Amino acid sequence: MNNSKLESKKIIESYFFKDLISSSQTKKIKKLAMKYNINLKSYRKKFCNSCYSDFKLAKIRISKGYKQLVCSSCGKTTKYKLNN
Repeated sequence: MNNSKLESKKIIESYFFKDLISSSQTKKIKKLAMKYNINLKSYRKKFCNSCYSDFKLAKIRISKGYKQLVCSSCGKTTKYKLNN
């Protein structure tokens, strides 16, 4: 894979606009972003940080200004602060 930083950004953006996100492809995309020092920003909230599976089937709880996501495949809990 011999891409420049701009080509890599386009690949990453087109990947996360797809409906179906696989864990193996997400791992490759994350490594590509790390290689070219590209910040994933809001894309990080679309997949689990430990098993890289999609958060579309995750349990969602909202309380006290936090959004809590429980991964459906590994069971890891991730918290994000909600913007006011």
